[in-house]
Amino acid sequence: MQETNSKKTVGIIVVIVLLICLGFVSYANFHIPEKSSVTPILSFDDCAKAGNPVLESYPRQCKTSDGRTFAEEIQQKPTYMNASADMIVVDNPFPGAVVGKQFSVTGKARGTWFFEASFPINVLDKDGKVIASGIGQALTEWTTTDFVAFKSDIKVPESYIGPATLVLKKDNPSGLEEKEASVSFPITIEY
Repeated sequence: MQETNSKKTVGIIVVIVLLICLGFVSYANFHIPEKSSVTPILSFDDCAKAGNPVLESYPRQCKTSDGRTFAEEIQQKPTYMNASADMIVVDNPFPGAVVGKQFSVTGKARGTWFFEASFPINVLDKDGKVIASGIGQALTEWTTTDFVAFKSDIKVPESYIGPATLVLKKDNPSGLEEKEASVSFPITIEY
């Protein structure tokens, strides 16, 4: 009888050991490792934090191992000519922003900035040459002295990368120089 109990005990131990082994094998075969915590690189800050080389240019640039380059965004102040922030405010892009080949310009301007609900917008290259143009279009009734929201979609040539200047001009159908007004600021065209 004791021999039978011993055999039962050994049998139970063998079954338990087999179940434990089977559990480990199953876990090892079907366990999906967690995704790595690698952060995608989408900006200059992401690139620099990932330890990629930073070029000491202005603005600074960071280059990833796969060849992408990101420029540092530097907050700057707009330059007003015969204008002020009480006449026109650009919400996007901000001065010093890094933008793509296609971007939108949004903000608000006094109704007097518009003529027939629009005004011209230019993008200048580093030499001051116009490389893209757009029309700031009023999004609501523009025949007012109050602020009116506007939007313009800009498309820069695919071949251009680098510093640029965004210029928003008050529409001046009279052509009189004394009625000219604008706001401008630097941006960087990158992706």
